[in-house]
Amino acid sequence: MSEMQYSAVSVRQLAAVVERVAPRDPGLWERREPAPSAGGLLLQVSKSRADQLWMVVGMFDRALRQEGMPERARRSAAQLFTRPALQAFWGLAEAGVLRNPHRTAEVGRPLPLASQRIVRDCLGILAGLVVPEKPVALPVVDQPELKSTVDGRSRAALYRGLADLASSGPLERGGIGLTGAERARVLAMVGLVLDAGTRSGELAALRLGDVAADEAAIGVRRRPQKAPPGRIEEIAALAEVHPKTVEAIRYGQVHQRSEAVRQRVLAAIAELEPLPEVEWYPLRDGTRVALRRWLEVREQVVNALPLEGGRSALWVTLRASKAGPPGITLRPESVQKAYAKGVNALNWVMAGQYGWSPLPTTMERLRRGVEAEPLPAESVGDLAGA
Repeated sequence: MSEMQYSAVSVRQLAAVVERVAPRDPGLWERREPAPSAGGLLLQVSKSRADQLWMVVGMFDRALRQEGMPERARRSAAQLFTRPALQAFWGLAEAGVLRNPHRTAEVGRPLPLASQRIVRDCLGILAGLVVPEKPVALPVVDQPELKSTVDGRSRAALYRGLADLASSGPLERGGIGLTGAERARVLAMVGLVLDAGTRSGELAALRLGDVAADEAAIGVRRRPQKAPPGRIEEIAALAEVHPKTVEAIRYGQVHQRSEAVRQRVLAAIAELEPLPEVEWYPLRDGTRVALRRWLEVREQVVNALPLEGGRSALWVTLRASKAGPPGITLRPESVQKAYAKGVNALNWVMAGQYGWSPLPTTMERLRRGVEAEPLPAESVGDLAGA
């Protein structure tokens, strides 16, 4: 939908603002303007955040067609961020009334907490763009209860079996199983999460050049808006506040913090040297075996690819799909699906094996139990280039 297709002046103005920081024209993407992030820092939005911002623009457009929204909210984008307009918008959003109408089965289903937090975060970004000098009463969203992580004992049992599993043949039980290639891929993914604590997006972004010689280490590009625990401790020490205060301010939860505290935290962030573009994490023997086996499989698949380009990604498809033949770069959402599918099969095949505890089908639950320490800068040297 173009800006002119939105029915209200306010939403057309909002769409014009979003177009600057999240242009829909791919040719303009690299020249997009930064947007205020949680904590007040200016950062360029990611592709996924851009989609979320446009989703909220659409929600505002649908909200203004409902009863209960103030008439003044149609007049200007600034009016969308007044207390009455936001309260009415939030009530409709929570109830699921503003869901995408093309997904008819979802319309009217209450918005889950995780989705509420996404919409709330987007509202904070949009308010910072539309009314940067005005305090805005954003809705309060409960923190979703985190599912349990994989405990250290289970991770240790999994790690001990990585090398053996990576070297074994295809795994199958009761008609469900993993081909050798699928097993190699998912075990390499699991190993990297265990050793480097990678998020799914960080895992998907890995390239061959991020693998050190002899698979001794992996280079991970951390998302800049997510400071690692060590950096949060540094910020807290400099600002003389509790680490939880730093986390709250970075994530926009400033309603119980004074402006003076917020400014101290922002000053501490600015004082610290920037994080390295790539953090290198040493890989243990089991992970190295799993990753080496995957690289062998990957090379065979990619060498058979009849197309040029896309040959530098670490993770590739193993079957023909709508995207193309086997060997095509896996997109971030496909990395998550490949992990979930592989782990589901792995859990079924390994059920009842001594020392095996079912793995979570989301990387996040496995990752949150990992405390990975990057190599110090002086020992990194020239690690890139497998």
